[in-house]
Amino acid sequence: MSPSKPKPKVAFVCVHNSCRSQIAETLGKHLAGDVFESYSAGTEPKDRINPDAVRLMQELYGIDLEQTQFPKPIEALPPVDVVVTMGCNVTCPYLPCKHREDWGLEDPVGKSDPEFKTVIEQIERKIRRLAADISGGRLEL
Repeated sequence: MSPSKPKPKVAFVCVHNSCRSQIAETLGKHLAGDVFESYSAGTEPKDRINPDAVRLMQELYGIDLEQTQFPKPIEALPPVDVVVTMGCNVTCPYLPCKHREDWGLEDPVGKSDPEFKTVIEQIERKIRRLAADISGGRLEL
C-alpha cells in the first residue's frame, strides 16, 4: 500500500454493537491497524459492551474494551470502504462501500467461556485474513 494512499476504513456491523462487532473493531485496531482503520456500529445499540466480551478480551489480549469503545448507531460511522456484518440473521441497513462480506459468526452471548473464546478466535482469524487480502491487493478498494 502506498504511503500517500489513506488506509481503508472497515466497519464491523451487527444489531446491538455490544459483542462481536466490538471485538472485531478492537482486534482490527490491535492486529491490523497498520493496514486498515476499524469502526463498529449497530442497528439497535445496547447501552454497554457485553461484560463477558470485556472480561475475555482483557484476559486474552490485555485490552479493556470499555476504556476505548462504546456501542454506537450506524449513523455514527464515517464513510467506509468495507462493511463486515457479523452474521446476525437480520437485514442490515444499506451502507455504501466498495466491498461487503458477512462473517456468519454465532452470537456467543450467554454461552460458556470456551464457546465465547471460539468466536473470538474466529474473529481474530478473519481479521488477519481481511488484513492480508487488503494489503495483498486482493480486494479492490
